[in-house]
Amino acid sequence: MEINATFLGQAVAFAIFVYLCMKWVWPPLIDVLEKRQKEIADGLASAEKAKKNLELAKTGAAEALREAKLQADKIIEDAKKQRTVILDKAVEEATSEKNRILQSAQTQIEAERNKVREELRAEAINLAIAGAEKILDQKVNSESDQVMVKKIIESL
Repeated sequence: MEINATFLGQAVAFAIFVYLCMKWVWPPLIDVLEKRQKEIADGLASAEKAKKNLELAKTGAAEALREAKLQADKIIEDAKKQRTVILDKAVEEATSEKNRILQSAQTQIEAERNKVREELRAEAINLAIAGAEKILDQKVNSESDQVMVKKIIESL
């Protein structure tokens, strides 16, 4: 193998070509490759982060659902307690109103009873006086007669 000018020319051309490629072609290619590698790494990291966020969201959703169920159960329990309190209060008020009405009715009955007694007493006095007038066949002083008959009736 002979080293001649053609070979040397080719070697020099190759060296210039390699130098030019390293100076002008290689850096943009390396930059593009590094940029692409970084984008892929970021995409993988984002995918991993999204996967973790999805798991956290699922856990958070399950926890939120459990909390919502607990709150709903608490609200229902509070409503039942409030219903019981309201019903007890209504029963108490109804009983109080019933007792008040009964007391009022008993007071009215007693007042009517006393009124009827007084009327009967007055009628008995009048009947006693009428009977005494017939027995005596004369009318005596009516006021003194009524006082005397009242005393007799009250003693009975």
